[in-house]
Amino acid sequence: MVLQTSNTAQSSSAAPNKFINFLRKHHVFNKVRAFLQKYMMLIALIAVVIFFSFQKGGAILFPQNINNLIQTNAYVFILATGMLLCILTGGNIDLAVGSVVCFAGGVGAIMMDRSIPWPVAVVAMLVIGLLVGIWQGFWIAYVNVPPFIATLAGMLAFRGLSNVVMGGFAYDITDQNFLNIFGGKENCYVPDFFANIGPEIKGENGVVLNKFCLAVGIAFVIALVIYTILHRIHLKKNGYKLQPIVSVIIKTTCISAALLWLFYKLACHKGILTPLIWIGLVLAIFAYITTKTTFGRNLYAVGGNEKAARLSGVNTRMVKFKAYVMMGLLAGFAGVLNIARFVGAKPSYGKQYEMDAIAACFIGGASAYGGTGTVGGVIIGALLVGVINKGMDIMGTSANYKLVVKGLVLLLAVFFDVIMKMRKKGGAEE
Repeated sequence: MVLQTSNTAQSSSAAPNKFINFLRKHHVFNKVRAFLQKYMMLIALIAVVIFFSFQKGGAILFPQNINNLIQTNAYVFILATGMLLCILTGGNIDLAVGSVVCFAGGVGAIMMDRSIPWPVAVVAMLVIGLLVGIWQGFWIAYVNVPPFIATLAGMLAFRGLSNVVMGGFAYDITDQNFLNIFGGKENCYVPDFFANIGPEIKGENGVVLNKFCLAVGIAFVIALVIYTILHRIHLKKNGYKLQPIVSVIIKTTCISAALLWLFYKLACHKGILTPLIWIGLVLAIFAYITTKTTFGRNLYAVGGNEKAARLSGVNTRMVKFKAYVMMGLLAGFAGVLNIARFVGAKPSYGKQYEMDAIAACFIGGASAYGGTGTVGGVIIGALLVGVINKGMDIMGTSANYKLVVKGLVLLLAVFFDVIMKMRKKGGAEE
């Protein structure tokens, strides 16, 4: 009887071991880990949206709230894109961007208040951001001042200059053309050029849809499908390893469905808002820079192993300098969008903007050690930050609790990055 019990115990323990060995043999654990590493924050974003949807009867997905989410978080997308470049160079950050947004926006608002044409004011704000980037890039890249110290000094200095320039007063903007183009008030939407073509199309709650907005969404989906097909043909022609066709189809279908859903929601309100156009342009330009240019490849090389990159002939100082110059330029542009959103400027604007930008990058998968991160990840991170802000606003949550939640999400994202790197290193040693 004892022997039978022992044999039974051995056979019962052998089954799980065989299953685990089967999973290891077919590299299931590695595949799951790679999937989670790539899509964890996207899964988290979907989970957060579902959570807030159930809390307030889907209010966060109302067309007007989606419009507000894009408009109020435009600065996060812009600043996080520039912050990604700094982080890629070795986990470096720029603490001054919020103060630069305030300073550049304040100068622009004062210029328009004194009847200077808005295009001149916009150029001035961009030049201010560019000069700030050159200033900070010089100290960081060529004098070897630690980025944290250099940008902390910039954060204090440009916040003080904002108060000096504006004299502690607020400046309102009345130029309607500027507000319409950069996203202020109720007219910052692309007109429905197809409104008089064909019958009306109605959407949620009987609202007449913006047909031009729908057409743009469909055009983007068609362009995505064509690009995916041509890109796959190009890879095959040049002998590159191809992803399984099933995974490509699933990925393209999911992105297409998300695009159609977004443009449908926008069409249910007033259509395409102008800040979304500016966000799209900035993201597209810097996605190209980081993936298709020598400078983009050098960013990853410097962040991955600066010494090896330098020995390979990469001018690491210039790479860091350019990263901060571009960050400054984008901070100036964020100042343009910021004063358009608030229809004016105040010395207090821009506080904690740098924290939202940094959080969006790390939440979106950028490594705290540098060398890892994508513009696509920035989009996910910025959306997650925006959804948390908007969802907690809808729930009437205190601003203090919002900071607690964002802090915990950021900590978990970096913790996940650290764990993945440790496991990857352990696997390589084995």
